[in-house]
Amino acid sequence: MTTPSTDQERKPSTFATWRNRIIIGAVVAVVLWLAYLILAAFLPRWWAQRIGEGVSGSFAKGIWYGLIMGAVCTAAPLFLALAAGLSWRKRGGRFIAGGAAVLALVTAIPNLLTLTIVWGNSNAAHAGQRILDVDGPGFRGAVLAGAIVAAALFLLVAFLLLRRQFRRYRAERRQAELEKPQVSPEPPASPPEVGTN
Repeated sequence: MTTPSTDQERKPSTFATWRNRIIIGAVVAVVLWLAYLILAAFLPRWWAQRIGEGVSGSFAKGIWYGLIMGAVCTAAPLFLALAAGLSWRKRGGRFIAGGAAVLALVTAIPNLLTLTIVWGNSNAAHAGQRILDVDGPGFRGAVLAGAIVAAALFLLVAFLLLRRQFRRYRAERRQAELEKPQVSPEPPASPPEVGTN
């Protein structure tokens, strides 16, 4: 038989549990902030150099690279996210949805890197803009055009899929209503007539 003091020693106090959670949360926040600072100082310039090496200053190549990258890296994440949403409630759907969400994030990385150059205010973003101006002409505008085309295609497909699902759901409901047994209401029994004497 255990005494109350030993039970209290086995269970950590709530204060200690919350203290540990706060410390771990603060450490994770600091690590993420440092990682963001390092990546923000490195990635835009690095990505612009990779694009510049591929395009090599050619306007036509810049447009083609941008259109393909903008379209593929916008359409793939959107369709993967749609697949994740549609498979969420099915058997094994959470696993499939999680995998699709991770793949959507991975396929969106090139567009996200381009956005760090276009919208960034850091020195690395400004250096990336200058590199793309010289070595990757037409790339940024073409990425935007490809992304718009891919988003419009996604909206069209998503509308058609959702409309088909809605029609199927409405037809199943109508069929279920037709299959209900039709019970004809019986007329209420008339009260017995009271004979007059």
